[in-house]
Amino acid sequence: MKAKVYVMLKEGVLDPQGAAVQHALGALGFDGVEGVRQGKVIELDLATGTTEATVREMCEKLLANTVIESYRIEM
Repeated sequence: MKAKVYVMLKEGVLDPQGAAVQHALGALGFDGVEGVRQGKVIELDLATGTTEATVREMCEKLLANTVIESYRIEM
């Protein structure tokens, strides 16, 4: 079984990587980009029977910094 965890910075948290990507895109001539938020995708190969609740616990304890990041799980 596979799960994907999408982790993004919460709204209002500064995203220096996103700002750098936005600046670089502008330097390459892509002028229509008004904002960039960068995140990460974590793919997990799980044993059969692993629940979404277990993946949520993984996120809360390790995969996401819930103070500044939000996450979404796809099983």
